[in-house]
Amino acid sequence: MLVVHNAQEPVVVGAERTDAYLPQLLGKRVAIVTNQTGRIGQVHLVDSLLALQVNITKVFAPEHGFRGEADAGEHVKDQRDKATGLPLVSLYGSNKKPTAAQLVDVDVLVFDIQDVGVRYYTYISTLHYVMEAAAENGKAVVVLDRPNPNGFYVDGPVLKKGNESFVGMHPVPLVHGMTVGEYAQMINGEGWLKGGVTCSLTVIPCLHYDHERQYELPVRPSPNLPNMSAVYLYPSLGLFEGTVVSVGRGTEQPFQCIGYPGNPVGNFTFTPVSMPGAKDPPHKSKVCNGLDLAAYGSFQSRMDRRIRLHWTIGLYRDAPDKEAFFLANRFFDKLAGDPDLRKRIMAGEDEETIRASWKTDLQAFMRVRQRYLLYDDFMR
Repeated sequence: MLVVHNAQEPVVVGAERTDAYLPQLLGKRVAIVTNQTGRIGQVHLVDSLLALQVNITKVFAPEHGFRGEADAGEHVKDQRDKATGLPLVSLYGSNKKPTAAQLVDVDVLVFDIQDVGVRYYTYISTLHYVMEAAAENGKAVVVLDRPNPNGFYVDGPVLKKGNESFVGMHPVPLVHGMTVGEYAQMINGEGWLKGGVTCSLTVIPCLHYDHERQYELPVRPSPNLPNMSAVYLYPSLGLFEGTVVSVGRGTEQPFQCIGYPGNPVGNFTFTPVSMPGAKDPPHKSKVCNGLDLAAYGSFQSRMDRRIRLHWTIGLYRDAPDKEAFFLANRFFDKLAGDPDLRKRIMAGEDEETIRASWKTDLQAFMRVRQRYLLYDDFMR
């Protein structure tokens, strides 16, 4: 059932609706899967629930850690939270899925993480593993939903079977247009958990949200998405992480500029340096030439309602060394969902030809997606 909304009222996120889920937590042993975005107003969800006498036994933290300060891909060690003394268990690195031993003292897992609606943003992969572990160990999952800031469109290549990884686990487009709550329902409903199992799932929806609504994130979701320009550009620029091109990690404009040393395109320069959240960025201490996209991200991205391929196509076309443009580890293929996009760019296809190759898969996905929506859609 779609949630009825009034577009003039402020969005109420799932975490703020304590009356809707507190009865499921009281008297139970609860684990929280969250990071710095899990807040009720200005107070962290963990602190709020402790004040409400919820028995929290531990906190599971995704990529970037509980406080959201770790680099992308950085191994985060298990430790204790200094403020509460609760054990913190990392769900990144070698332990992406809660183990049976880690769930012995848990009855319910509460998932509250702000996502940005892009397949290779790893929080939905963490969601998958949390649901799978819960199903295998007889635990319940409660997802406290939050709006998707890129939830106003669906676009990009659909991941093909055989190309699954932590940056893409499911056959969905690069931009899927779903909230975490809707996505959780799809994981369950489509039988994507190992062995086709399903977990006991409750989603606490947002109020006054729909997929047309522009939602400004109150807290940066990860260190290198510091503002809405970066969030809107991320679906398009994230693909560059599988190339020689820097996306501005180690600068004041991460995911708002692109370039590399010797790039002949553009007249914007930047020099990545080591900083919190980007300790060893690509091309560290080297002058990169390229494009400043910050203003485009702020004003144009929302109107386009699609990922932009022309930057990838153009920088490859004009690259002095095409052989070195796509990284040898083929990380680009993992991000794209299969090798097809890279091969089409290398073959010189234009953006519209490439986009046409996605059409059938996107239409099929949209029909599946419709079954799991909790909110009025942009296609109503």
